[in-house]
Formats: sequence, C-alpha cells, structure tokens
Amino acid sequence: MDNMCEDRAMTVFAADGRHRVAVLARDGVLPFELSLVHRLFGQARTTAGGALYEVVTCAPVPGEIRTDADFTVTVPHGPEALAEADTVVVPGSAADHDGSFDPAVTAALARIRPGARIASICTGVFVLAAAGLLTGRRVTTHWRASERARARFPDVTFDLDVLYTDDDGVLTSAGAAAGIDLCLHMIRTDHGAAVADEVARGTVVAPHRASDQAQYLTRPVPQPRTSSTARAREWALANLHRPVTLRDLAAQEATSTRTFTRRFRDELGTSPGRWLVRQRVRRACTLLECTDLPVDEVAAAAGFGTAGSLRLHLQAELGVSPTAYRGTFRGRT
Repeated sequence: MDNMCEDRAMTVFAADGRHRVAVLARDGVLPFELSLVHRLFGQARTTAGGALYEVVTCAPVPGEIRTDADFTVTVPHGPEALAEADTVVVPGSAADHDGSFDPAVTAALARIRPGARIASICTGVFVLAAAGLLTGRRVTTHWRASERARARFPDVTFDLDVLYTDDDGVLTSAGAAAGIDLCLHMIRTDHGAAVADEVARGTVVAPHRASDQAQYLTRPVPQPRTSSTARAREWALANLHRPVTLRDLAAQEATSTRTFTRRFRDELGTSPGRWLVRQRVRRACTLLECTDLPVDEVAAAAGFGTAGSLRLHLQAELGVSPTAYRGTFRGRT
C-alpha cells in the first residue's frame, strides 16, 4: 500500500520545476480560505508569462468534502500530495471551533517532507499545533480563538497583535483576509516585491500589509468623508523621493499633526512614520529588482537619501543588504 502511495505521489505535480503548493482541505473547510491560495499563487508569473507555482488541493481521503457553506467541493488528490509539496497550506475549518480533530488529518500531515514550508490560515493553526508542528514557535490565529488556542496548546506562543507570523519556515495568519497577506508574503519571499505587487494588483488588494499590523482596531474606523487619510497617502507615494514630514502629510488633509496621527492609526493600525518607511522599502525593492540603477540612486529615488540609510532600513526590514537583495531577485523570473 505504501508503495502505491509513493507511485501516485510522483504523478500529483508536473515535473516542470515550478514551486509546488499543496492545500489541505478538511471536512467543514472554509471555501474562501481554500480558494484564495489558488487565486494568489496561481497569478504569480514570470516576466514571460510563465506560471511560477503549481497549486493542487488534497484531502486525507480524496473525494467530496463538506464545506461550512451550503455546497461541497470535490478534492482530486489524497495525502500523497503533501509528500511532494514545497509548501503546504492548511485553511481553517468549521470543525476547529468545536475542538474535534480527525486523526487522519494528523496522519496526512506526517507525510510532509523535511524542509517543506508549512502555513496555516486562521484556525488552521489548531491542526498544526495538534500535530506537534508548532511546539516552541511563535504563531497567530484569529483573535476570537485566542483563549481557546492558548488553553489547548500551552507549549505554543500565540501572538494576537499581528496579522501573520513567519517562524523559520512555519507560517500562520489571523483571519481569512490575513491569509491573503500571508500568501503575498510567501510570494514576495520567493520571487520579490515586483511579482507580489503584480499579484496584488490583479487581485485588487493592498500589496503589503505589514505582519505586525494590528488584527483589529479598538475604535470604529472613522468615516472616510470626514477623516480618511487616503489623500495624504496617495500624495506621499507620489513624493517618496522627497523628504516627507508628518506636517506635510497632515497638510494634505488640512488637519493638525496630532489629529492626523490619530486618524492614521485608527485607519491603518500603525503610525505614519512606520508606514512611510515601509513604503520606501517597497519602492527600493522594486527598483533593485527591476532596474540597473546604482544602489545610491535607488536610495535617492526611494527617499532614503544615502546608500547607507537604505542599507540600514533594508537590513532592519528584510535582514539583507541591497546588493544581496538584488542578487537574489534581479532577473530571477
């Protein structure tokens, strides 16, 4: 029987060198979380239009799977797909809320090969923790599941103040929408900012919400008609090459710096200064990937002023130098 499974595993993915992503569907799976993995990874393309990923759906037992909606999905592959995957993604399921776990799911996860990247969306983290894959790691999940998660898995560190985590190849995300951020983060890690931004553009979502952005806001989001900071953010993105101060941003909305900062935090869950640095880093990454500009000119175009300043911020945000980043992603796809 084991040999039969191994033989089948060789036919799950095409032998074309693409990064292989297996999505594990379980009874009660949330359709949105199941489909977003295919939607995002499926849009990642080389400059010549070639697909960068192959995504397949699998289940502990292939066949018809119940969702948490009023329809089912037919899953063509069994757990053998996990043994060949470069990345395994586990979406949430309605079953996670009542604490019921199928031993067949744990057995399926045991097939994941060493070195494969493992990710969960929302309450899919419960399955990874139950399988012993998160012991000693920092993870996250939906804030509504926080008390139950911490009580059930005391050997796992749950950080509920972030959208997603990346702990040395084991990744977790908060609610369903944070799964989008997590997938874009993986695409960005694999192929750089330009590819990830193009996927975000095609999906019409924000290209980058930082992992440490708050899961939810403690106050209601102000009405855009009276307090949106969109005009200031649009202006800042068009002027990243220039010095941009908090006073400049507030002036775009005709308000005081104190009021602007409060509204900005209410709207985006971060400070204007932190947001601005991240936009400059994203601009620099895109230029390093897509142009041959010298590093000092990239630094100037992104608003960092000097190559030294760019180097400092890129190291802080991504853990690499501008030269190393360009060497990894320039012309990669």
